[in-house]
Amino acid sequence: MSDEVKGEPVVYVALGDSTGAGVGARRGGGYVARLLQRVERVRPGSRLVNLCVSGAASADVLRSQVGRVGAESPALVTLCVGINDVTRQVSPEQFARNFDEIVARLRAQTGAPVVVSNLPDVSHAPAVPEFLRAGARQRIQEFNALVAGAAARHGLFLADAFEKSAAVIPTHPEFFCPDGFHPSDEGYEFWAFEMWPVVKRALGVAEARP
Repeated sequence: MSDEVKGEPVVYVALGDSTGAGVGARRGGGYVARLLQRVERVRPGSRLVNLCVSGAASADVLRSQVGRVGAESPALVTLCVGINDVTRQVSPEQFARNFDEIVARLRAQTGAPVVVSNLPDVSHAPAVPEFLRAGARQRIQEFNALVAGAAARHGLFLADAFEKSAAVIPTHPEFFCPDGFHPSDEGYEFWAFEMWPVVKRALGVAEARP
């Protein structure tokens, strides 16, 4: 039995890339679908509008996703983007500009709480060659610092996917699907589990009194 007080249903809009779309999952979807399951337990009847697209970088979210948010009248928005910027060698400066513009456009359309996830530490993913791992980790940390800065400036809720993943990924190869890069069901469940306390705060979920 949940000790959380149930409230009115919400519209949850998700922005992002393949991890939001659930690439690599055999069942249950990505972290977005798994967050929805948790949202529905405290906000029964809630609805998901998942705008995440496999392969999306920050420029794609800016061009094709963020402009659709306002029409949905969301009560919750999540955003995770950047890993494709990292792999495509987008400069940190360009990523920062894109990310700030995404948030500015969100704020112009909705007053809903926005939860941003930084990038998990995928430098130890099986698909990343050993000699590239240190550089990949450095780039991810650089981009995460930009995400954290934007979250602080714009009053966003920040979920830290990096710290815990950096500690556990090297010893949990099952967190990756067979392509060696995208999360598996276990990896997505870990991600959603880590994000959920922040999403609960964003929704103002109250605990039941004993």
